[in-house]
Amino acid sequence: METVIVLNDVRKVYRVGNEKVVALDSVNLNILKGEICCFVGTSGSGKSTLLHLMAGLEKPTRGSIIIKNMEIHKLSERKLAKFRQDYVGFVFQSYNLMPTLTAVENVCLPLIFKGIPKIIRNRRAKKMLKAVGLETHIKHKPTQMSGGQQQRVGIARAFVGNPEIVFADEPTGNLDTKTSKEVMDLITSIAKKNNQTLVVVTHDIEIARYADRIFYIKDGRIERIEVVEKSN
Repeated sequence: METVIVLNDVRKVYRVGNEKVVALDSVNLNILKGEICCFVGTSGSGKSTLLHLMAGLEKPTRGSIIIKNMEIHKLSERKLAKFRQDYVGFVFQSYNLMPTLTAVENVCLPLIFKGIPKIIRNRRAKKMLKAVGLETHIKHKPTQMSGGQQQRVGIARAFVGNPEIVFADEPTGNLDTKTSKEVMDLITSIAKKNNQTLVVVTHDIEIARYADRIFYIKDGRIERIEVVEKSN
């Protein structure tokens, strides 16, 4: 199987005043195409930093990050933006929707940046909103929707460009248990259907159980990796 993400000896150190804070230390991992991986750890464990590095939002202090055979830690900001535009989708804990835009307009945003004509992006966005169960909410703005509905819009936006990799940072962090399950069912089913790689960061082990592999992170290191047994 194709390996899409490779991290070699990745270290990330932040300066806080005169102090050095090691967020990640000697992280090595491979993630396969179509694999669902969850990174689990408490607050401050380094899991979100790891996601930001893989998404090209930050650069490592040391080590290499190779995605789609590209050394993304060496790319300029302009090339990183193009890389994310071409290959990556994001789902955020706080939804990150534009409050003045409707659901369909929010979902269209990644397609605008790709230069896709309006009639085509509107059609794709409406199809994606139907897929996440919001066919009747395409003209609703975020304030007119529940948290779960807003996250569904966020999911539609992340997947509308058919990215090869989707990064989800605490995607259920603001949701109740029932809605969290619905959201994870939705994200994982779309990813599996399209053979997309899904990388989820969470503190919730129940959410992590949706993964093929769980990476347990503590004090900036991968403590252990669990292969999740799937019941038929």
